[in-house]
Amino acid sequence: MNRPETIDFAASGGSPARTAARAQWLADARAAHAPIVRVPDELAPASAEDAFDTQHETLRRLRYGIGGWKVGAKSPDAPAQGAPLPDALLYASPARLHSEAHAPFALELEIAFRLGRTFEASRTPYAAQDVTAAIESMCATIEVVTSRFAAWPDVDRLWQLADLQNHGALIAGAPVPYRDDFPFTAPSLRFAYNGVSVFGSQPKNPAGDPRRLLTWVVNHSTGRGIALEAGTVITTGSFIGMWTAREPGIAVGEIEGLPPVQVQFDGAAR
Repeated sequence: MNRPETIDFAASGGSPARTAARAQWLADARAAHAPIVRVPDELAPASAEDAFDTQHETLRRLRYGIGGWKVGAKSPDAPAQGAPLPDALLYASPARLHSEAHAPFALELEIAFRLGRTFEASRTPYAAQDVTAAIESMCATIEVVTSRFAAWPDVDRLWQLADLQNHGALIAGAPVPYRDDFPFTAPSLRFAYNGVSVFGSQPKNPAGDPRRLLTWVVNHSTGRGIALEAGTVITTGSFIGMWTAREPGIAVGEIEGLPPVQVQFDGAAR
């Protein structure tokens, strides 16, 4: 992988050069499935905006389009935070992946939404009621959570944000028409790995009602000059936290009222 140890940012243009170099490190690590052991301090993102710029530059360097978005919040009152997801890493359930391509990895069970209209790029934010009114369908998803950093999860939060918020892959179940009366904050669910239940506590999305997060995605994307296309999958945070898989197997997530979502991992997990 072509990773320069020293970079003359004063000569190469400052912040845009940092973004380019940072994105190249992350793109190389994804392409080679090789964890980053050490990153020069001068490449560290200085702000969330630096991290967001890096997300899009990483996708560009990998020649990936935006197939979806992930978004979450730590509490019902906390601000949202998210990342665009590579179209090449979005799979329909049932999916089959190789664990070595994602190791080490954890799994999350979530609800995703699809909007029935395109939101064009705009300097004026869209209203929350307009975003909610545009929800067309919803589905269960399993997100594969992983990192390009050998020290993960002990990694600076801005590096994690730059790394597509630790995204590995997204598996989407079959969609159903949107229901306003669905129990979005704490649905009844089951999550099993190799037939054994691996979730026993009360399911809860830390963001509260995950629909509130959609407005952030729409305005974050369109405010950066990127239209949010109709049908884009927006997954909205885990109801089960992160569960770490340590062996090959089959994960099945069931959220009552939605078709199940399934992914099989071949090979040896670490």
